[in-house]
Amino acid sequence: MFRSRNKQRTMERATEYASCRDFKQIFTEDMAGLHRLAFLLTADHAKAEQCFVAGLEDSIHGNPVFREWARAWSKRAIIRSAIKAIAPAPVRYGAIPETAETHWQNGDVESIAAVVASWEPFERFVFVMAVLEGYGLRECAALLACPVQDVITAKSFALQRLAGQSATEVLSPDRQSVHRNQGFARAQVA
Repeated sequence: MFRSRNKQRTMERATEYASCRDFKQIFTEDMAGLHRLAFLLTADHAKAEQCFVAGLEDSIHGNPVFREWARAWSKRAIIRSAIKAIAPAPVRYGAIPETAETHWQNGDVESIAAVVASWEPFERFVFVMAVLEGYGLRECAALLACPVQDVITAKSFALQRLAGQSATEVLSPDRQSVHRNQGFARAQVA
């Protein structure tokens, strides 16, 4: 008897939709984090504020979502409004881009944000969505309206830049052949 009543309450809570008050609470409690998300995507404080406000409005007036999904939905609304505002397009890497100068001390969030903000928009969007927010590669590709391979390439270059390696070092033909030969040598030993 108690189990069925508890199970029923759990099911009711799980199917409750987020209200306007829930979204306002999320945007108030996590204002700094959501604004930082918008800034990392747009690399512009004015556009970040516009995306933040648009994200709040879209969350409140958009499709109903379950209360447990409200925080993730709020982030997604900000990401979608930033995509509309910036319209990031995949970069065709004819020449391999070099690393941006990385000047951050002790992993300071503000200095890392400044470095990420200096990247090309598409690379920045992919990094924020795939690495920081944990979106899957296919989901990033769907939101950015591009092939998955473009997302994979941009994510790779972004991670290389963050690690402080130049893309030339990582992708040079000499280095690739050395790694292939080492892999072959390891396979022969095993």
